Amino acid sequence: MPSRTADILAAAVAAIGGAPRPGQQRMAAEVERVFTTGGHLLVQAGTGTGKSLGYLAPALDYLAAHPGDRLVIATATLALQAQLAGADIPAAVAAGERVLGKRITHAVLKGRSNYACLHKVRQGAGPEQAALLGGEEVADTLRAHAADAASLLGAEVVALRAWAEEQAVSDGLADRDAAPPHTPAAWAQVSVPVRECLGAASCPFGAECFVEASREVARNSQLIVTNHALLAIDAMHGGTALPEHARLVIDEAHELVARVTGAASVELSPQQVERVARRCREWLAEDLAEEFLDLADTLRDALDAAPADRLTDPDAPLVQTLHVVREVARRVVSALAGDDEPERKQAAAATKEVHDVAGAMAALKDSDVVWVSERERFGRWLVLAPLDVAGLLRERVFSRTPTVLTSATLQLGGGFEAVAASLGLRRDERAAEGVPSSAAGEGVGDAEAEAEAALSWTGLDVGSPFDYARQGILYVADRLPNPGRDGIGAAALAEIAELVWAAGGRTLGLFASQRNAEAAARHCRAELPGRTILCQGDAQLSELTRRFVTEPETSLFGTLSLWQGVDVPGDTCLLVIIDKIPFPRPDEPLLQARQRAVAEAGGNGFMAVAATHAALLLAQGAGRLIRRVSDRGVVAVLDPRLRRARYGGFLRASLPGFWQTTDREVAVAALRRLAAAARGD
Repeated sequence: MPSRTADILAAAVAAIGGAPRPGQQRMAAEVERVFTTGGHLLVQAGTGTGKSLGYLAPALDYLAAHPGDRLVIATATLALQAQLAGADIPAAVAAGERVLGKRITHAVLKGRSNYACLHKVRQGAGPEQAALLGGEEVADTLRAHAADAASLLGAEVVALRAWAEEQAVSDGLADRDAAPPHTPAAWAQVSVPVRECLGAASCPFGAECFVEASREVARNSQLIVTNHALLAIDAMHGGTALPEHARLVIDEAHELVARVTGAASVELSPQQVERVARRCREWLAEDLAEEFLDLADTLRDALDAAPADRLTDPDAPLVQTLHVVREVARRVVSALAGDDEPERKQAAAATKEVHDVAGAMAALKDSDVVWVSERERFGRWLVLAPLDVAGLLRERVFSRTPTVLTSATLQLGGGFEAVAASLGLRRDERAAEGVPSSAAGEGVGDAEAEAEAALSWTGLDVGSPFDYARQGILYVADRLPNPGRDGIGAAALAEIAELVWAAGGRTLGLFASQRNAEAAARHCRAELPGRTILCQGDAQLSELTRRFVTEPETSLFGTLSLWQGVDVPGDTCLLVIIDKIPFPRPDEPLLQARQRAVAEAGGNGFMAVAATHAALLLAQGAGRLIRRVSDRGVVAVLDPRLRRARYGGFLRASLPGFWQTTDREVAVAALRRLAAAARGD
């Protein structure tokens, strides 16, 4: 049935030179229904569907009909945020204006640390700020000549300060994404953590604050683009991070649980305690200053003596150390109080964070998982993460706002229930597709019906423009031995070399560990000396990816960062190799705790946590192969458990609908044909 949403979508697609796509049209119609009737929608829109316009068209229609409302779009990655703000939204808004006769206002809103802080900029500016040669030019010169890190850092900071001042003069927002090239260390010199912000009322530059300006722009806009982390912070802190909104879209929704978990997690390390103690030292009595500084060594010793595992015993020495850290930090905060000097207030705020984190960790709440982690360069530190974020999302997001969640990967094991459960939406709350959410609570009291309707959800798979069964082959090497703990085996290495040979290079290798990726790269370089095999760690990942894209017969091997977001259409990628089902580490404390909690509630912890995690990553990894309708190729999984194990069917059902085989010769022959066609033979 024709509608304003359909008209907006058609106008936007035509404006970008696209063609009508049935999946996109179906998605837009269902999103329009949910925006109108309430409830929630999980919509799987395969690569090439055009899901952004699929939700933007009904969003603009809704906002035009409800001018007093606001709609938020939350993404996981900066890349999609930039694409939406720079391309998709302007195109959709222009199309909407032609159809509706109204122009919808829009803005991007990020967390505080993504904007420069004028207090930090001006407080730290020195004589070098007035150098004749601009800081950006100096930094470019130093990069070109591989200067030492300290010189480069200084030049980047000067460039960032000059840029921030230009933004202040021009009424810009000093968004990090628009800043001159810089390292994280340089950005830290011109930005401020949330805890250390003085607040607009107390800051001498509060009237010019970029964060306040960005929030004001957002408050005056109908459509806001933000990220999953800020959405989580808004939920955790009672709606203080985002403007009030009536509808919500969560794009890249397969990453939501991980991003919310990250936003809700905190860390405490000896280095952090030492750094904060040194900041406070000049304002403290000598004995208290030394006691605070000595805590870093005390915490380090307690961490070294503790097992690298979950912390559960309230009488453990490490927990007692945390109580001491909390108590000393409390006394330091009290000693720093009563003075409005900005640096002192910021030091007090940093100390208060140490106090709060140590206290939260020492409490060992059932709803938290606290564990000792370790990294080679920095030693041990403590991490606290929520056992579950489903309750937070259910109570603070879905109970309040009709929401559309979309991704190319939401159906796991052939259904939406696994993802829905991880988000806090129950199986028994699923409504039939196309049924208004208001019907879900019929037959019960008004208040109860309203509550049930608010949490009812539907799942919709709008498919993909790709014909996976004709475009791709899933080859499972079921004759190989199961992967072991000692790294990739000789048989798997031989299989990789033969497949890469057959594909003429043109391979993206996705490995469970850096060790496996490096072993495979060494083996293939020895066995295929005429082929270029790049491996993650050889250079910056952006440079390796650029070479993989621009050098068609080059192969790229790597780990987790390549499983998502690498978009290489065409003959450059004819083969995706997955060496091992990407289960999380079985000894990872948060995973263990979550699996145990599911089991204690009567569920299958392995399937709900580990298998669901693996299914998401497998689907994302396999999705690297087919990126446009003309692509052809093979996904080779060298883990026979995908066919043999009881959970194999669940994992295979989560993958795109490739034609499947366990015959290596079939896969090799197909790759040789594709490689010959790519060479023009």
